[in-house]
Amino acid sequence: MTGTVSGTLVLAGTPIGDPADAPPRLAAELVAAEVIAAEDTRRLRRLTQALDVRPTARVVSYFEGNESARTPDLVAALEGGARVLLVTDAGMPSVSDPGYRLVAAAVERDITVTAVPGPSAVLTALAVSGLPVDRFCFEGFPPRKAGERLSRLREVAAERRTLVYFESPHRVAETLSAMAEVFGADRRAAVCRELTKTYEEVKRGSLAELAAWAAGDVRGEITLVVEGAPEPGPQDLTPAELARRVAVREEEAGERRKEAIAAVAAETGLPKREVFDAVVAAKNAG
Repeated sequence: MTGTVSGTLVLAGTPIGDPADAPPRLAAELVAAEVIAAEDTRRLRRLTQALDVRPTARVVSYFEGNESARTPDLVAALEGGARVLLVTDAGMPSVSDPGYRLVAAAVERDITVTAVPGPSAVLTALAVSGLPVDRFCFEGFPPRKAGERLSRLREVAAERRTLVYFESPHRVAETLSAMAEVFGADRRAAVCRELTKTYEEVKRGSLAELAAWAAGDVRGEITLVVEGAPEPGPQDLTPAELARRVAVREEEAGERRKEAIAAVAAETGLPKREVFDAVVAAKNAG
């Protein structure tokens, strides 16, 4: 959507390891920018040297610690017509990195926001994991505290989409152990370490196997990919779940209740009477 002011916010994806992965447009945007907001100005300097470009923009630091305070200044620059380039240490700004506040503020003021697509640790790890990629969800960093981490994992224990996480090398063993406890020791997963870098490694196995492996000295940037929960068998379907499935067919597919009950019975292999009783029980409970 085109904004009503002349300024433009450009979110620039940067290499997650190998500088040669930088998209060609990144070099052009680094030169064209009037303001560059960088998560780490030293890393920005190394990146521009690797790309052999010499930006003339005003460079400001923009990281977690000053994001709230610096956002109004950057918005003011945008409202004044500046082309502001936002770069983080690796990957796409605002995805588990600084940037969301600035994007939200720009959108609120109808300022044009665009992006230079670049390498993504989420998609790269997903692609090389060997796990299903047709449906997935990104969960960011798990909470640091053990109790909060277990609670968050329990929220997605029944999620059937493949799960992708970022994690610190110092906590990866604890997180994998917690996942084995909540998701099941046999759930398949992959630990993707130092993607696109010299010591890239992808370790695949069950959560229990990976937790034991990670108990050693694990270093580098870590992305975890975890298989989704298996489709529940008839013996695992509660009356509440059966009633929910019938309701979904009624509301989303427009099926009559009798048709929805028959369809759920067919897909689960359960008697229609059992599904009907579940729907009646849910109605009475409501």
